[in-house]
Amino acid sequence: MGLVIAFVIFIGGMITALILGLSMILPLLLGLVLFAILGLRTLKGSGIGYGEGIRELSRWSWGSIKESLVVIEVMLIIGFITAAWRISGTITVFVYYGIKIIIPPAFLLTAFLLSCLLSYALGTSFGVAGTLGVIFMALARSGGVDPLITAGVIMSGIYFGDRGSPVSSSANMVAGVTKTDIMGNVRLMFKTAALPFAISIGLYAVLSFMNPIGHVDTEIVNAFEKAFTLSPWGFLPAAVMLLLPLLKVGVIMSITASIVTGAVIALAVEKIAFLDMCKILFLGYHSEGTGLGTILDGGGLCSMLEIAAILIISCAYSGIFNRTEMLESFQDFIGRGCSSMGRLAVTFFLSVATCFVFCNQTIATLMCNDLLTKPYLNTGGTRQELAIDMENTVIIVVGLIPWCIACSVPLRFMGVGIGALPWAFYMYLVPACYFFTKKRWFSNRALVSEGLSDR
Repeated sequence: MGLVIAFVIFIGGMITALILGLSMILPLLLGLVLFAILGLRTLKGSGIGYGEGIRELSRWSWGSIKESLVVIEVMLIIGFITAAWRISGTITVFVYYGIKIIIPPAFLLTAFLLSCLLSYALGTSFGVAGTLGVIFMALARSGGVDPLITAGVIMSGIYFGDRGSPVSSSANMVAGVTKTDIMGNVRLMFKTAALPFAISIGLYAVLSFMNPIGHVDTEIVNAFEKAFTLSPWGFLPAAVMLLLPLLKVGVIMSITASIVTGAVIALAVEKIAFLDMCKILFLGYHSEGTGLGTILDGGGLCSMLEIAAILIISCAYSGIFNRTEMLESFQDFIGRGCSSMGRLAVTFFLSVATCFVFCNQTIATLMCNDLLTKPYLNTGGTRQELAIDMENTVIIVVGLIPWCIACSVPLRFMGVGIGALPWAFYMYLVPACYFFTKKRWFSNRALVSEGLSDR
């Protein structure tokens, strides 16, 4: 009963924070205190005093946090790269030259492919929706293309990278909580995304042909030329980030190399003062004007501090849950569902439920991992399987639930409502195709045979 009351208070705190626009850290800390108190009561029932119980829970929580320090480090470095790409002109040259290559019958397909490329390189859905998304929506409205279709296409593109990029905070969080290798996960996500990506290209090609843009607004192109320094050198940080992982260079080294490249370009080409560059890397970019320059606002180390703090608290949760086994009865119930329905089906339904309740990708990821890890391992699954199942369900599903932040914020950036969601084909195809192909192509046996799982 105590666990139910704690969860009710925790959920109430989450909903209150969302309504008031408060940080997720506050209800997470409240939940941590509640579950720690329950954990102490559980340990006391086992004959462990409160003093020793506090030390025991702290030790387990810290052990869980230590296992995710590498992921936390990656998240903080991602903050630097989001700023470096702004001041080196990387984001602006992607958008500018993307606009320049648009041909009328391929407008929607170009929007999809360019948003996929930029979101994969940058690893953020919000960042791409607020930059490339805003520009393409302006082009669609001025060129007579349905804004809802355009927004749905861009939603598909931004979640291609948000789900599968090695610099995505959500991908790194999944790797951290499931204790799996991020690059191994990325390789698997590419394999599981191949079919839905190919189908999406076909569908968007047809839509593009049926909805050609009347004309490309040259005023937007001219405004870009006036507002930004459009040096081709801006492509270099992205090239470094995209190519080094293919050469077996680690994620941290690849991101660091891209940051250094971007910093050098900012100093040498964009003529940004060294102290100003350092300030932007830490605090983020903030335009002094009110025009196109504002689309670059954001990024920096500080933008990732809250996400890193949430991951640290989430890991502390896992330590408490694992030490006290307070979720054991619920996990047994889930385990029976995994045996009867299949692990993926249970993960999908739990993903929908947690996203509906918590309205937040991060918290849904945390709850799914804590509830599913033991049932997966007990029914013959692996942590790698759990990570990919979560990437193909909760990370995508949350973007299709209108009241979730992952859905409402990008749509608000683009100035449309939920009518855009039916056109986000890729987001439906990822879980749908995975349901039909997992058993044949991505079972644990198949992954082991390809060296993609540590069964």
